[in-house]
Amino acid sequence: MDAEQGDARHPQSGEVVGWSLIDGHRGGQNAAGIEGSDLVNESRLTETSLADADRLIAYLADHPRLVVAFSGGVDSSVVLAAALRARLEHVVAMTASSESVARWQLELSKQIAAHLQVEHWVSQTSEVSRLEYQRNDRQRCYFCKQTLYTTIEAEVKRRLGDRMDTYSVASGTNADDLGDYRPGIEAGREQGVLTPLADLGIGKERVRELAQQWGLPNHDLPASPCLASRIAYGVEVTSDRLDRVERAEKWLYQRGFREFRVRLHAEELARIEVGKSEQTRLCELDSEGGLTKHFRQLGFQFVTLDLEGFRSGSLNRTLVSIDIPVEDNAEDNVGNADHDVQTS
Repeated sequence: MDAEQGDARHPQSGEVVGWSLIDGHRGGQNAAGIEGSDLVNESRLTETSLADADRLIAYLADHPRLVVAFSGGVDSSVVLAAALRARLEHVVAMTASSESVARWQLELSKQIAAHLQVEHWVSQTSEVSRLEYQRNDRQRCYFCKQTLYTTIEAEVKRRLGDRMDTYSVASGTNADDLGDYRPGIEAGREQGVLTPLADLGIGKERVRELAQQWGLPNHDLPASPCLASRIAYGVEVTSDRLDRVERAEKWLYQRGFREFRVRLHAEELARIEVGKSEQTRLCELDSEGGLTKHFRQLGFQFVTLDLEGFRSGSLNRTLVSIDIPVEDNAEDNVGNADHDVQTS
């Protein structure tokens, strides 16, 4: 890997961001800022940010036993750090391990949890084995989140012997997420999952500000949703396709690209999105057919460059309307279509 020291852009396959997230971020009782880490100076927060931090901590203080659905991303990391600052009775971070989660993301979650010195569960989830998930319609993320929260409930019972109603579950959904198509939020609502950032109107920009001031080393990490979000709607999600996308993105990362996506379309077509400033370099990389040859070895039949460049959530364009009414007898419309497809 040729990641530069300290580079936090699109880490891949275990070598998380090119440096340890733990080294160089020490201080106080733990890295959540409890007992005064010198990296976490409340005076550096703006008055509005400080108020949001206080509101977030107060919100979580009402939930003394808490499981945070923890991806290692900045949103769930801020929720987790706030829960630790609220000094709850018991805080657990739980991360899903499945074929739809890139290996580097799992390693990142472990490093952030260690950085925060919090109890961390890594539990296998089975969404990829569900036919509703495999068919990859607009409700895919609903079934993914439904599986995740059911797994959390089972893990609490198995590990702690407690009934689930003695614990609350929180996600990292932020206020900006409510403006996109995300059916997974509906799955969380149905199971009573807390969304403290969204409930308090805290969006991504403020989340990153809090993360930076609380000493979280992933404060500027770009969003990187699950591998299934790279597969075009209507193309079946399979273990082979998930692995192919992960290996293709790892290959590009190792060649210096940072913000990009490899989308998989029908007929095993790869559509590569990179920033417009990097498109020439990508073409040069394939000047002797190296990129195309490698992608075909991975199993892609066609390899294309998207001239519009990198766009988060570009596959959601195929959804005609976010406000499609849900019919009571429509098998594909489980959950409310007003919320959560994981943007990619």
